[in-house]
Amino acid sequence: MSGARVDVAGTSVSTEHYVGGHRIGSPSGFVDRSPIDWSWELAEVARGDADTAAAAVGAAEAAFPGWAALSVAERAGHLHRLADVIDANVDDIARVECLDMGMMLRSLRARVIARGAANLRNYADLAVEHEERVWSSKGTRNRVIHHPAGPAVVITPWNAPWMLATWKLAPALAAGNPVILKPAEWSPLSASLLADMAEEAGLPAGVLNVVQGFGEEVGAALVADPRVRRISFTGSPEAARSIGVAAARNIVPFTAELGGKGPLIVLDDADVDAAARKAAGQYDDAGQVCLAGTRLLVDASVEERFLEAFHRYTDEHVLGDPRDEATTVGPLIHPDHLERVHGFVERARDAGDRIVRGGRPAEVGGSGDGLWYEPTLVVPASNEQEIVQHEVFGPVLTVQTFEDESEAIALANSTPYGLSGIVYTSSRERAERVGAAVRAGTVWVNTFLVRDLTAPFGGMGISGIGREGGRYALEFHADLQTLQILEEPPS
Repeated sequence: MSGARVDVAGTSVSTEHYVGGHRIGSPSGFVDRSPIDWSWELAEVARGDADTAAAAVGAAEAAFPGWAALSVAERAGHLHRLADVIDANVDDIARVECLDMGMMLRSLRARVIARGAANLRNYADLAVEHEERVWSSKGTRNRVIHHPAGPAVVITPWNAPWMLATWKLAPALAAGNPVILKPAEWSPLSASLLADMAEEAGLPAGVLNVVQGFGEEVGAALVADPRVRRISFTGSPEAARSIGVAAARNIVPFTAELGGKGPLIVLDDADVDAAARKAAGQYDDAGQVCLAGTRLLVDASVEERFLEAFHRYTDEHVLGDPRDEATTVGPLIHPDHLERVHGFVERARDAGDRIVRGGRPAEVGGSGDGLWYEPTLVVPASNEQEIVQHEVFGPVLTVQTFEDESEAIALANSTPYGLSGIVYTSSRERAERVGAAVRAGTVWVNTFLVRDLTAPFGGMGISGIGREGGRYALEFHADLQTLQILEEPPS
């Protein structure tokens, strides 16, 4: 763990790549700043390039035979040891992630960082418990074998770097594939901590590699390398299209989770107060959550009651430093993202949409140059408005009304996205009927963000391709072989 290191919130963090069990630098770097105070330079981080990508893939390729040759139980043991190291360092990881990304420190400590250890244990145990399919057919004995596929590239977004890195690399490692992890350049530090912890846990050299830098530079080189046999990406549809082209050239399986524009449907028999509270909760993490229900679709008969309660709960939000226990809404990640979010709202205003609350950057702590944005609610002039049809990824919600169930479903399914949805109703029959009719990879009824790690996760439409979670992810990271043997060979 030698090389260039910086102190971040009392924790030593390497600013270099981690390749083949060693820290390596780059000729140039990039500055990583904290969204809590944009003048706060956390680190100058090594900026990977094509040579860095080639070295990382080479290290993973060299580690592949040994890692693949281990039994599933032996690989699971490594993942459990890494999970134990994570559990022992939750507070350090949480403080670093808070400064780097701006998520609530209390949330990171209470659930998000521990979810990383849970991801590793979950996939380790699923891999051990997996039973090969064996059956007889037409005089033959058949067996499906899961062969490790080879080096896997994992590219994660800036908004949930720790949780998504562990979520993606856990099934790859459990399946026998070494990983090259490329974190987003706006929040790279927790991935560097993960590399240190992998070394502490005794993960063999080259099994986990971490490469920092920009997507168009090191990321593009990674996904274009023909030695890579799996690619898992979370980010924007635009980036996914480029990655998909590179994957197609090398005939490499590719999964992508690409954000959403989720509906939150409030039917006329719903617990309106509970629905309004959950709707106001969509401003959590400054709205930088792909699964958020950002389109509030409310039965016209309960609109007045819903909005009264919604505004009351939204008024309870406190914008501030995410390290402060009183804060409920932290800053946006980057000045460019603040500009993007405000641009959506300004264009909505110009297009005739009605801004009923918020709609501007917020002053926090007496400063006018922070990255906070007011919780914003927009009544669109029509369902075709940009603010309805495109992902804002900030604390900006829209509200529309409907007259009946069929109109609610039509509105819910009227965008090109299909990642998630939320339905509020007191009827089990309507929960089943409306929930199943919403075109989304995950639909919650009367709740939100409850995750079973064995369930499939992914999107429809431009929200992505493929599924993560449980055996679905393990099968993605395997080459499946059917071995068919004649039961009674001819004499």
